[in-house]
Amino acid sequence: MPYDAPVADMAFTLQAVAGLQKLEGLPGFEAYDADLIEPILEEAGKLARDVLAPLNQSGDAHGAILNETGVTAAPGFAEAYAQFRDGGWMGLSAPEEWGGQGLPKALALAVMEMIHSANMAFGLCPLLSFGAIEALLHHGTDAQKQAYLPDLVSGNWTGTMNLTEPQAGSDVGALKSKAVPKGDGSFAISGQKIFITWGDHDMAENIIHLVLARLPDAPAGSRGVSLFIVPKFLLGPDGRPGARNSLKCIGLEKKMGIHASPTCVMEYDGATGWLIGEANKGLACMFTMMNSARLNVGLEGVAVGEAAYQTAFRYAQDRKQGKAEGVDGPAPILHHADVRRTLTTMRARVAAARAICYATGVAADLAVSAADEQARHAAKLREDVLTPIAKAWSTDMGVDIASLGVQIHGGMGFMNETLAGQLYRDARIAPIYEGTNGIQAIDLVGRKLSGTNGESMRLILGDIDATIREARATNDPQLVQIADRLRAGADALREASDWMLSAMKERDQDKALSGATAYLALAGDVIGGHFLTRAATAARHGDDMDARARHLALAGFFAETMLAMAPGRVPGITGAGSAFLDSSEALFGV
Repeated sequence: MPYDAPVADMAFTLQAVAGLQKLEGLPGFEAYDADLIEPILEEAGKLARDVLAPLNQSGDAHGAILNETGVTAAPGFAEAYAQFRDGGWMGLSAPEEWGGQGLPKALALAVMEMIHSANMAFGLCPLLSFGAIEALLHHGTDAQKQAYLPDLVSGNWTGTMNLTEPQAGSDVGALKSKAVPKGDGSFAISGQKIFITWGDHDMAENIIHLVLARLPDAPAGSRGVSLFIVPKFLLGPDGRPGARNSLKCIGLEKKMGIHASPTCVMEYDGATGWLIGEANKGLACMFTMMNSARLNVGLEGVAVGEAAYQTAFRYAQDRKQGKAEGVDGPAPILHHADVRRTLTTMRARVAAARAICYATGVAADLAVSAADEQARHAAKLREDVLTPIAKAWSTDMGVDIASLGVQIHGGMGFMNETLAGQLYRDARIAPIYEGTNGIQAIDLVGRKLSGTNGESMRLILGDIDATIREARATNDPQLVQIADRLRAGADALREASDWMLSAMKERDQDKALSGATAYLALAGDVIGGHFLTRAATAARHGDDMDARARHLALAGFFAETMLAMAPGRVPGITGAGSAFLDSSEALFGV
């Protein structure tokens, strides 16, 4: 797989669109210098291109293997992980206090986009470690941080999240795993967990499992869930891995895609663990992990979309079918208008999702480090409202774009020997991960919109209004036309948001939530168009005429295709709920 990271576009999006420069000089980012961006991205691009991409298809064909001693990663993965670890990539945005480099979250996201584009199955391993690091940073005791963070941040150890059980998927409160006090401050953890990504492997010295379980006197439901640190190898007096804990992988799931990522059935048989956070407050810790994972999963959608675009573009350059004006003999299919339109659709939507995810990362850092409380509050509102959109809109996009990639390949896209089919299979899990996209839409409407009485979305709409003014101020006819489309899209989003707020206040939640997925899609389209318009406007200030033309073309195409449909989508949000609910008995007998 010839993957080449779009370094110039990524760097431009970070700085000119996502606002990474706002972090310079803020507390916690003393080591950050904008001059570091392109060198870091260039080096990460080499790792992705030269080490990880060549293992993508072979890893898919071979997969991980479960044997008597545990799980063995696909051939070449352990060596690739060693290069990832030794390059310091795991700790890019982690605090320097724990061995990290203290760089912005959005820069680390850009690096992980490359990793996932080159090899999504591989990228899932560090993704789960990020969640474990976040949970320990926010909820761990000083002793727990000292024991686990340095090796997690360095990549010597990896982390997992153990949430799901056969009867407890999205309903985490239904879990049955038990944690019994042992009298020495530790707990005996027993139970079975399923769908545990990279739950066992041979790439790292230790695996730190974060496991949800119930204490003996825990209340029923989600209020009785606690979180525990359960290492694969117990730590000795010197802090290094020692005796094997009483846990193991007892099966590997047979999956549609990401074959090289071992998805484990984990059995805990009185394994020794330690409480992290407060007893019966495990959901708070879990959501710290989940929010980290949701943004990173959104990046997976961007990454697979980029890989699908590059793969399809190369195929369209090489595959010759039919005739085209100015071409002697059979013409590459890239010359056909429908193929060019499809490729432009792919590229524009990927660029929009990339900007949404990077901007969410910048907002997350500003929510902690901005200079004053008002700025931190505004950044937190942006982070909170953008996170479900980044996760859901980007991963839905990734599946759509991978499907278009198969279509560009024609019949060959359906064959196993081409990468297009693998990318489609791999992409399909992302809309399910870390809370299905329907749950993200419910979160957007129920918590992020109505939970702030609309303040969070009004803040985003204010950002969009500013982008419209800046685009119109250029007096460039193309940008003015794009701004007009964005204005119509923003008005549609504002109308839909007001309706959602009203419906939720009237306690007509079924009506509101039946339109939540369509509402999230509209929000993603409009916010994506906002960032592409910002990119086209900002590109006018640079000397790169090719980049200026490219950003203008992408924004213009997105405006005339995606944004042009925004006003027509409002009735499907505001009216479809009543039509659906009125028909429920006829359709479903309820």
